[in-house]
Amino acid sequence: MADLSNLLLLLVILLNFFALGSSRLAACIHAVALQGGILALLPLTAHGFSGHALLLAGGALALKAVLIPWLLLRAMRKVRIRREVEPLIGYVPTLLTGALATAAAFIFADLLPLVAAHQGGLFIPTSLATLLTGFLLLISRRKALTQVVGYLILENGIFIFGILMADALPMMVEAGVLLDLLVAVFVMGIVIDQINREFSTLDTEQLSALKE
Repeated sequence: MADLSNLLLLLVILLNFFALGSSRLAACIHAVALQGGILALLPLTAHGFSGHALLLAGGALALKAVLIPWLLLRAMRKVRIRREVEPLIGYVPTLLTGALATAAAFIFADLLPLVAAHQGGLFIPTSLATLLTGFLLLISRRKALTQVVGYLILENGIFIFGILMADALPMMVEAGVLLDLLVAVFVMGIVIDQINREFSTLDTEQLSALKE
């Protein structure tokens, strides 16, 4: 099971790089959906087919892989945005920065005083690398929808770390994290819709220049 978990985590890292290097919004959303499906398998590979792991996997699959991507694709079609045309940081520099951040995450994870069960695994470095990838998308993209994708990837990093603590954390806390994510996406969807109605643009740089 440990080898399968590591393989799934490597796929998560590859999807991070894909999201950083893609200008197509739909492709980024599908990548996040696939990443959510992979994350839904991790509780099962890490903790077996217990009731707790099955519930966590089912919630992640329903929200991360199905419902939230569907909402984002629906919002994308409604506001008629297909690409991130002029990012604040170019795609090649973003990929290089993401690669450096991922390498730094692996180096930092090796320096942590982890328990023997977590040493040599990819959960901690992948969690840190995914957090940094989401943050990089948030600060390097102009479109609000792309920034929502960055937020989702950042949350996926938190979820990966939480899987290690699944046996210790109360189930209600984990359910609360997923509920907070769903509520946040609903709120951001409402905000995006209102911005598009009022200003006919989702470029956050242009919106930040607005004055009363």
